[in-house]
Amino acid sequence: MTDHYFTADPAVPFTRSTFTAEVWGHKLTLTSGSGVYSNGRLDIGTGVLLRETEPPPPGKRILDLGCGYGVIGLALAASGATVTGVEVNERAILLANENARALNLAFEAVVPDAVPDGTTYDEIWSNPPIRIGKDALHALLLQWLPRLTPEGRAVLVVGKNLGGDSLQRWLGHQGWPTTRLASAKGFRVFETRRAQPE
Repeated sequence: MTDHYFTADPAVPFTRSTFTAEVWGHKLTLTSGSGVYSNGRLDIGTGVLLRETEPPPPGKRILDLGCGYGVIGLALAASGATVTGVEVNERAILLANENARALNLAFEAVVPDAVPDGTTYDEIWSNPPIRIGKDALHALLLQWLPRLTPEGRAVLVVGKNLGGDSLQRWLGHQGWPTTRLASAKGFRVFETRRAQPE
């Protein structure tokens, strides 16, 4: 059976690798590892997301959905947010928390079940795990989008060839109107909000 980065406990031997990413004027030295998505580099989609957006104002409470080793959430925390990362890959959680401690940032990665019921967020940021399959992805988004505050928003990056445009339409049909903020290198950057009462 092939291991995937969304496996809770990858079987591949654990080796760390370090690289530096510059995001929104902050230089982040990050440790990634084998069995974790985008080992040793900033993946293209996340790079597009961070280049095509501005950081939110300081003081926001943000959820990094599918945080991996933490690059999105740590960039947000470096810009003044308090960030919770949720992730199923235990190795990624370990690395994300190590990175947060090394950078002294207000970021904590946990398994999804560790987030208390009723916790809400001003924003959700994500390069969502498209490869878990459409049904699982839809369930994931419908699980977490309701955690947004009434005026909150989600910022997502999705590959066009992985169904980005159809996901945008589907979110709208589910009561989560979604607009395209940017398009680059085959990726869409979306902003999703609650449908407002008429």
